[in-house]
Amino acid sequence: MSRWSRNLSGVTAVVALASTLTVGGPPGGASAETGGLRDYLVFYPGGGHDRAVAAIGAAGGTATATESRLGYVTARGPGDRFVERLAASGAVAGVSSDRAIGFAASVPALPASASAFAATGPRASRDSRSGGAGHAAGAASHAGRAAPPASRTDRAAPTAEPLASRQWDMKMIGATATGSHATAPGNRKVLVGVIDTGIDGKHPDIAPNFDRALSRNFVTDRPKDSTGATLDGPCEFPGCKDPVDWDDDGHGTHVASTIASPINGLGVAGVAPGVTLVNLRAGQDSGLFFLKPSLDALTYAADAGIDVVNMSYYIDPWLFNCRANPADSKAEQLEQRGVITGMQRALDYARKRGVTLISALGNESTDLGRPRTDTESPDYPAKAQRTRRIDNSCLNVPAESKGVISVAALGPSKRKAYYSDYGVEQTDLAAPGGDELDGRGFDETRTILAAAPERALRAQGLISRNGRPASPSVVRDCHGGTCAYYQYLAGTSMAAPHATGVAAILISRFGKPGKGGLTMPPADVQRLLYATASKQSCPSPRRFVYRVIDDDDIQTCEGTKDRNGFYGRGIVDAARAATVEP
Repeated sequence: MSRWSRNLSGVTAVVALASTLTVGGPPGGASAETGGLRDYLVFYPGGGHDRAVAAIGAAGGTATATESRLGYVTARGPGDRFVERLAASGAVAGVSSDRAIGFAASVPALPASASAFAATGPRASRDSRSGGAGHAAGAASHAGRAAPPASRTDRAAPTAEPLASRQWDMKMIGATATGSHATAPGNRKVLVGVIDTGIDGKHPDIAPNFDRALSRNFVTDRPKDSTGATLDGPCEFPGCKDPVDWDDDGHGTHVASTIASPINGLGVAGVAPGVTLVNLRAGQDSGLFFLKPSLDALTYAADAGIDVVNMSYYIDPWLFNCRANPADSKAEQLEQRGVITGMQRALDYARKRGVTLISALGNESTDLGRPRTDTESPDYPAKAQRTRRIDNSCLNVPAESKGVISVAALGPSKRKAYYSDYGVEQTDLAAPGGDELDGRGFDETRTILAAAPERALRAQGLISRNGRPASPSVVRDCHGGTCAYYQYLAGTSMAAPHATGVAAILISRFGKPGKGGLTMPPADVQRLLYATASKQSCPSPRRFVYRVIDDDDIQTCEGTKDRNGFYGRGIVDAARAATVEP
């Protein structure tokens, strides 16, 4: 699962934060540890392509390709020596290995009984992650694509879906049959990109709104990592390339369901059940993410006319990316600059072309405005982590990148979830993400229920041989001979898609005809998201005490009702978005 979601299976709870990326071996060459050649993304300053190519050659490397849209050259060079030589060149803005650098974090197993939780409660912790090489898919024009099958949202009077009573999250933001679903369910011309582990496009509660023709998979499965350890496991398809309607992990499917599961008399409905879902896969089966697939997904989204993307993950191998931390080597500093620079260029490219950017904030229980230590990084190779002092100049990417709307997670009572990151500068909005401890004892139904791939659930042992759920974290719903599965998860990964769905409602209402169907300037979407959010003051007292496993976790909310570190500009509100004037 992604590092920014949490899988509640039986008596254990695994908290996965927005997928971070850990570094795996190079896509094709030998590993760094052997001193062999490795592949890199070399970012150059504006107009500096030729100087960067010359610097690559002088450092003992070879330029292999150029991505002019984002200003980088792919190159092959001899490991850290190559990077250190590049670090001395003014022609290079950053260098990042073209390798797996992202994964999802998780929380320790929770006590086995609700009574144990009443006394202790869970404590959020960090996960390890890793990823594989990216594979860029060519951009395809949206013109002439096959329209997705009609969904039940075309009906004039939507009714509540069978599992709507379990969706406290949708009730909180007014995305119900008597709320926004009745007045603004979304327009199928609005394209929502899910940059994640994939989408199960055949899931009965996804398929009506899924656009297979426009979807892309930017990764290739890697059975083992550079050390020979299992990474993604055996390949299911020729060439280790999963179809665009496939999700072995389940995280991306859950996110997509929260955004736009259709009103079809089965299971649940998403925030915007009438819009179109597009899979922009950038995560490995193992839950790892690379930098390059993220860059490829964002540039494709921009060129294909995608209206809004959901990014419930972040880039590794560094939990915090620091441009010039004295605790890091020159090569490490350059790698972190590469992550910051590369993602910012891709995000800028997408936003300038009409893509609204929404990200999960993270599940480290950290005030991102005052980070002090990073014990997670670098998370490749194994056991390379060390404790380093950091400060607010170090960034969580993409949550703290410019132009990105970052979302904190809430529990059913509207309190900030204990695991959710926060910060008055970093939190833009808040949305339901789930908090199993928001009340007496432990209750997984306080987390978010959404669609899950049957295959992934079976692989995790969460469905029995006869098809019945083998864990209270899984729900099955059947109608007219069709059955589908749903799973309870929690995390800022689950909060972000609620905001993405509200953004899709706004674009459906106010977007103008354009590339891909409808288009709306991201600045206008952001303005209306903030204007329609329900303002929420900091708790009183501001120093909020969370009762967690081994001690109390005290988190302090700063700011005003209009903008504060726990709620940002407020809680997203689909009902207001469905009725607001532009």
